[in-house]
Amino acid sequence: MTDLLVKLYDLPEIPAVDGCEIRRALTPERGVAMSWVQTHFTPGWAQEVASSFSTQPVRCFLAIEKDQLLGFSCFNTTFQGFFGPIGVRKEARGRGIGTALTIRALHAMHEEGFAYGIIGATKAEEYYQQILGAIPIPDSWPGAYRGMLDTRA
Repeated sequence: MTDLLVKLYDLPEIPAVDGCEIRRALTPERGVAMSWVQTHFTPGWAQEVASSFSTQPVRCFLAIEKDQLLGFSCFNTTFQGFFGPIGVRKEARGRGIGTALTIRALHAMHEEGFAYGIIGATKAEEYYQQILGAIPIPDSWPGAYRGMLDTRA
């Protein structure tokens, strides 16, 4: 795993996803989002989602289709300037939802005044290099996450 650096001032347009709305989460959706992330991903990610609801505007985006939550992305949760976590329900993968959620959240980071963003501890280096031109940050693992307890269980 490594951290990646992204130029937020040179992002692609947010792609549309047929039948799916990508929008900023609303404060009353905090419990639903946390529960969904804990069910489909990890308790640690659910806590990061909780953190994203502690600001105004909320720093979490949702992918919704027919009143069903299909995915989420967050930023500035564990560390300022960091993108993530992000997740898409298994059955909905391959439709571009993750790309749309990623780019939407990174645009929001830029709107908040960040010139660069960090994608922390990713295993998807090639993906982010392809869609964003992200570059690896040398010797960045475990970096900011050094000494963190295991939050997967």
